[in-house]
Amino acid sequence: MRHGRRVLGALLMGALSLLLSACSGQFWANALTPRWGYDRHADIAYGDDPRQTLDVYVPADKAAHAPVVVFFYGGSWQSGDKNGYRFVGQALASRGLVAVVPDYRLYPPTTFPGFIEDGARAVAWARAHAADYGADPDRLFVSGHSAGAHIGAMLATDGRYLAAADASIADLAGFVGMAGPYDFLPIKDPVLQRIFAPRENWPRTQPIEFVDGDEPPMLLMHGAADETVYPRNSRNLANKIKASGGSARLEIYPDVGHIGVIAPLAAPLRMTGNQLDVFANFVKEIASDSPR
Repeated sequence: MRHGRRVLGALLMGALSLLLSACSGQFWANALTPRWGYDRHADIAYGDDPRQTLDVYVPADKAAHAPVVVFFYGGSWQSGDKNGYRFVGQALASRGLVAVVPDYRLYPPTTFPGFIEDGARAVAWARAHAADYGADPDRLFVSGHSAGAHIGAMLATDGRYLAAADASIADLAGFVGMAGPYDFLPIKDPVLQRIFAPRENWPRTQPIEFVDGDEPPMLLMHGAADETVYPRNSRNLANKIKASGGSARLEIYPDVGHIGVIAPLAAPLRMTGNQLDVFANFVKEIASDSPR
């Protein structure tokens, strides 16, 4: 029976992981996401650009001083829409967390660091408005998958962006990165070369270059079979943070690919991995140590 469940879980993971990589997959993931247990406050502006809006997911049974997690989706800095990530908002809310899922400007209308600057504005908004949704602004986390993890990691390592938004790295209680590109030089893809131009500034696009030991605690989750963003990105970042005296927890998932690391956050795939529990437990553990 246990073997049968593992096989069924693997089949579901494979099928829905493929689907989650496309718009149709996100449609089905969201269609199967429960509409109960949380309140969604949609399309809130954090800036003047049409892409500078966000959604807030609040647990129906919200507890006082709940942690707040700002989650940035991926899409190679070129695609993505917060409406496709209800499954993430619901997943985090189901664990008692207030989730903020922003849109941000994409290429080609913007290039680096436009999307990082938007991320900083969204985080500053979340801190300023956390209490409005029952969350604790002193228990503020950033997170993301793929390109979104890069945005979150840049905010957690290079203090210039949050400072420009009247916030600070010191405002962050922690960071959770899923399949993030943190150390991806040299850039070989022609489109990415344009996104991160000019070439002489490439080192300033890498979160690993800004590690000095003062980063918030980090949880870095990566699939060992990820061929889109190689696992060495998370390994290298974790090693440098530890060598610098910081705190980094590394979770490598065998036989899991790029989409597979986030797929278990979708309600139909919860049985296929422990990622949601690891994510939520990390946030709660760090939050419990943060003074109110």
